[in-house]
Amino acid sequence: MARIYKILPRAEWRAAQAAGAFAGSAVDLADGYIHFSTGAQAAETARRHFAGQADLVVLEVEADDLGAALKWEPSRGGDLFPHLYGRLPTAAVRAASEAPLGADGVPQLGDLA
Repeated sequence: MARIYKILPRAEWRAAQAAGAFAGSAVDLADGYIHFSTGAQAAETARRHFAGQADLVVLEVEADDLGAALKWEPSRGGDLFPHLYGRLPTAAVRAASEAPLGADGVPQLGDLA
């Protein structure tokens, strides 16, 4: 099983918990799928898209739990990224943890092997 990660503002995660599912952030809704990253991709995703943003949460999900709605598609540099075509049920989230900002303003994700 492959663990995948979603970085999002804490307020969006709280709203998803109340609704029972996460429909996506603005960029996800615009693109038609929820963007995820592998552990190897997550730090660069944080640097590129979340630098300077506080109060972030990192969701951990087992890719296999998402079934056929999860597609692995080429993106940044041709790497395959996990994209979820549908809502993310909050019950599928294995862990949610704070992503504090480092001194450089980039969210620190810890070890996401």
